[in-house]
Amino acid sequence: MAPTLSNAEENDAKTLKPVSAFDSITDETARSVAIFEETGKVLQHPRCLNCHPKGDSPLQGMEMKVHVPPVSRGESNFGMPGMTCNTCHGPANVDVPAQAETIKSIPGNPNWHVAPIEMAWVGKSLAEICVQIKDENRNGGKTLAELVEHMAKDDLVGWGWNPGEGREPAPGTQAEFGALYEAWAATGAHCPAS
Repeated sequence: MAPTLSNAEENDAKTLKPVSAFDSITDETARSVAIFEETGKVLQHPRCLNCHPKGDSPLQGMEMKVHVPPVSRGESNFGMPGMTCNTCHGPANVDVPAQAETIKSIPGNPNWHVAPIEMAWVGKSLAEICVQIKDENRNGGKTLAELVEHMAKDDLVGWGWNPGEGREPAPGTQAEFGALYEAWAATGAHCPAS
């Protein structure tokens, strides 16, 4: 059974601290690590992890269950021939009222797909995710500046804060997350030790 969170802890898990909350940390490396740990609330949230699975099937819901109907990433991470992601996922979220108690909408984005396997985060510590994110061989070839832009502005990343009816959004906002990510990069992009 999962531990019960207090209201304050529950609220903290759903919000992001502003960059200014880390100004009192005078050591730049320690400030960088603390900022990245705050971004971990998003990076390790099911909204992100569901699309960054360690296997070939995306996950669904806060429980991170295997995608139903069964699908596979395929060669290009857009599904298999005959069952590509856009077979069910259109360019925008679609509300499906009165379909089922547990299904309120179908997620959508013009670029809907599962993250490449080298970008898998499920089962990894925040320290491992940090190292992976900075590795251009495992982050889609992005520089640190391109990563900041991706996290702060990419509309598929932004879907995590607008996931459609019946889904819990990622903590904070994409703008807050982007500001933290930019501050992390500006302070040396240091990773947690473990």
